[in-house]
Amino acid sequence: MRLTKTTGHAIRILIDCAESDGERVKVAGVADRLGISQLNAFKIVHILSKAGFLEAMRGRNGGVKLARGPEEIRIGAIVREIEATEMIVEGAEPKGKSTGRSKASAAKSSGPKSPINVIFEDALGAFIDVLDRHTLADLSTQRKSAKPVKKAEPIVVKKSASKPAGAGASGKGKPTKAKAAKPAAPPKSGKSVVSKLARASKVPARRKVGGRTSR
Repeated sequence: MRLTKTTGHAIRILIDCAESDGERVKVAGVADRLGISQLNAFKIVHILSKAGFLEAMRGRNGGVKLARGPEEIRIGAIVREIEATEMIVEGAEPKGKSTGRSKASAAKSSGPKSPINVIFEDALGAFIDVLDRHTLADLSTQRKSAKPVKKAEPIVVKKSASKPAGAGASGKGKPTKAKAAKPAAPPKSGKSVVSKLARASKVPARRKVGGRTSR
């Protein structure tokens, strides 16, 4: 079974009101959040208010809110108010019934129903029974848990002013030319070198050992 857009909008409007924590909400704001026209939103709100799901208040500070707690509103009850909860296969009525009546009048009429209509009504009743197992609070909780969690912004750590060796001006590590090794410093003066060589080349003094001269 496929629900109408009106039923879908009605359930979404009630979920939006359930998330307001008992505060009144503007119908225009609900329409903007749900992406539906304000005209349709006001029509659906009127139906829901008449059915006892919403409490409407006019005026500058007016708005709508749930008439009772979301845990007390069954999804099946909402569908029963918006959808036609009787399924009739045209042409399946027993002979003798008038064919000019509408579906609603035919469903309310007394007398035996065709077997195929009985089967479809039983199937529709089972469908509604499943919806009765869930409340508006269940859908509101699921919607809150399904909202995406905002990702935390990455923490930017500022680098120190000193750049690693080989890093260019842009900090992307461009290779640079290696600095040439400094040449060895020249000797301070020529005299010091000469004096060192002279000391190294001095011949030790001759000494007399046992009457002989030795070096």
